[in-house]
Amino acid sequence: MKIVALIKSVPDTEAKVKINADASNIDEQGVKYVMNPYDEYAVEEALLLKEKTGDDTTVTVVSLGPDRVVEALRTALAMGADEAIHISDPAFEGGDAQSNARVLAEVIKPIGADLVLGGRQGIDFDSAQTCAALAEYLDMPQALIVTDLTLSDDKQSVTVKRRVEGADEVIEMSLPAVVTCEKGLNEPRYPSLKGIMQAKKKPIDIKKPEELGLDTEELDAPQLTWEALELPPARQDGRIIDGTAEEAARELARLLREEAKVI
Repeated sequence: MKIVALIKSVPDTEAKVKINADASNIDEQGVKYVMNPYDEYAVEEALLLKEKTGDDTTVTVVSLGPDRVVEALRTALAMGADEAIHISDPAFEGGDAQSNARVLAEVIKPIGADLVLGGRQGIDFDSAQTCAALAEYLDMPQALIVTDLTLSDDKQSVTVKRRVEGADEVIEMSLPAVVTCEKGLNEPRYPSLKGIMQAKKKPIDIKKPEELGLDTEELDAPQLTWEALELPPARQDGRIIDGTAEEAARELARLLREEAKVI
């Protein structure tokens, strides 16, 4: 069985994000990048499936992006992934979910993946569209935001569970398929010291456009572009209303009507 786990490199959730001078992107100076937290669930689920199915299962991690994604790939290798692929070329930078999905599809097709796992969304732009578009390019069934996954005994299908309002939705899909992983699916492991040392020696396969049969001049132009970024306005200090309960309630109603204009 061949499993592919998709990885994205994103700013650390603890990082203080600043906007660059022309407001086109964040200022990356001093920002630490890590594996997208939701992708950690995808890697862990791939490794759990490998442990259940035996040594004939391989886990390949794939990432599209600049050189910084190598660190995230090394982390996945340290967790236990078998192979890593880095799709690297300036021509791929600035792509939206659809154009990125097309490139990822060209890498995954030759692998012959039985199951493609990804995080439910990247925590940077939160579009949650890449894996859905990828399933279309690969012509595979898809299930998004999954909290439980069970592989059939014959390894020909998966049964997944996803949360919907007021209930759980259960879906059975034949393989190959694309699944995105949600918090609660598993508990990602920490790389061991031995795994970290071994990961440093494992090769990372770098893919260029010419190897994928892609003409960079004919790549789909992004349908979504960012005009400008800005940080949300600073939160105003709270206000304490003095007086009795009746007086405070009356004053609160007045403020909501005359100043906040919400009633």
